[in-house]
This record gives sequence, structure tokens and C-alpha cells, in this order.
Amino acid sequence: MLPLIGHNLLQSITILGNAARVLADKAVAGFTVNRERMAELVDRNPILVTALNPVVGYDRAAQIAKRAYAEGRRVKEVAAEMTDLAPEELERLLDARLLTEGGS
Repeated sequence: MLPLIGHNLLQSITILGNAARVLADKAVAGFTVNRERMAELVDRNPILVTALNPVVGYDRAAQIAKRAYAEGRRVKEVAAEMTDLAPEELERLLDARLLTEGGS
């Protein structure tokens, strides 16, 4: 049975590889990035407030996230209203690029 299992496994891997190639060529190759829309969505993502936890505390960060989500506003705007942090500090703390690249 082992040769049959090996043959079927290799055949399945080949089929999967071909399917991935066709998907990339036919569906993904033509995609373009809408950078403005992407930046807007990132700025409104409530997960950004986790960066504020050490500074303002979990409860205040949760309040900021809930309000930003409920009002459809940017996290930075709501955090500026609900905290006494300077705008420069908020920009630094909520910079998604720094948060995802490990600060580099």
C-alpha cells in the first residue's frame, strides 16, 4: 500500500501546485493596491488601541476602541479626545507600520 499512497500523494501535490499557479495567474496577477483605502481601514481598526494599553491602561483603551468602532472614526481621533496624550505621541504609538515591523 505504501507505493500507492506515495503515488497518490505526489499526484495530489502536483494538482495543488497547478491550481495555485492558475489562481495566481488568473485571479491575483491583476490586483492593484488602493493605498488610500488601505490606510483608512488600518486607521479605523480597533486593534490599534492595544498599543495604548501600557500608556493609558486596558480599560481606557477598550473604551477608545469601542467608541471609535461605534462612531466609525479613526482610533487616533478618539484617543486624542479621550486622553491627554500629545498628537505626536499618539502618532508614534499608533503608527501601524512601526507596530507591524517590530519598530524598525
